[in-house]
Amino acid sequence: MSTEGKVLLVTGGSRGIGAAICRLAAKAGYRVAINYASNDKAAHALVAEIKAAGGEAIAIKGDVGSEADVVAMFRAVDAAYGRLDALVNNAGVVDVKARVDEMNAARLERMMRINVIGSMLCAREAVKRMSSLHGGKGGAIVNVSSAASSLGSPGEYVDYAASKGAIDTFTIGLAREVATENIRVNAVRPGIIDTEIHASGGQPDRIAAIRGIVPMKREGKAEEVARAVLWLLSDEASYSTGSILNVSGGR
Repeated sequence: MSTEGKVLLVTGGSRGIGAAICRLAAKAGYRVAINYASNDKAAHALVAEIKAAGGEAIAIKGDVGSEADVVAMFRAVDAAYGRLDALVNNAGVVDVKARVDEMNAARLERMMRINVIGSMLCAREAVKRMSSLHGGKGGAIVNVSSAASSLGSPGEYVDYAASKGAIDTFTIGLAREVATENIRVNAVRPGIIDTEIHASGGQPDRIAAIRGIVPMKREGKAEEVARAVLWLLSDEASYSTGSILNVSGGR
């Protein structure tokens, strides 16, 4: 089935993996709603890029860690397109490298509020629009997890790894909850990917330092993750739900 005219919302879509997903989705025929938290320049530049290539996109500012912002974001999609066919829960944060005994409550609360609660709130709003139980026509959700969820990230980001472990569990539970309502829910677990998230965690040289521990001996590209996401959203994955796909070079 063609994706032409379908509407996809990507949270944290202005940079990195999110931006790669938006570009690939627009090329495939989706009308793309690009959520972003603060970088107006990057979001609007991506919208312009997609439109210049013949696609359709809008930018919606909002913090997924705020319930009011999440509700407003989905209402903006309603107003612009009048439908929602797919959601990618990509927005997320990491913090500076630290041991658990060095972490404070403010760091932990921010991590879980954005990475976990934000994804759950967005999924809630998507289900309300897509579920046959609510009169919707169905759809697909892909959650962006991390290889950290199974590795634990000791000595670096145990809190981030734990937040992504929660996303894995949420993916499985929600998939089974809405399996009879024409909604599929899956996740991807990226490994070491060449994006700005490493610099935001205070380790701009992290990729070079750990590239050697990846079985494929290289970092991944954002577009390689995006391809996996687009496959899970597509009808080619019509019998896949509750699945977690590793995109980690074998790590």
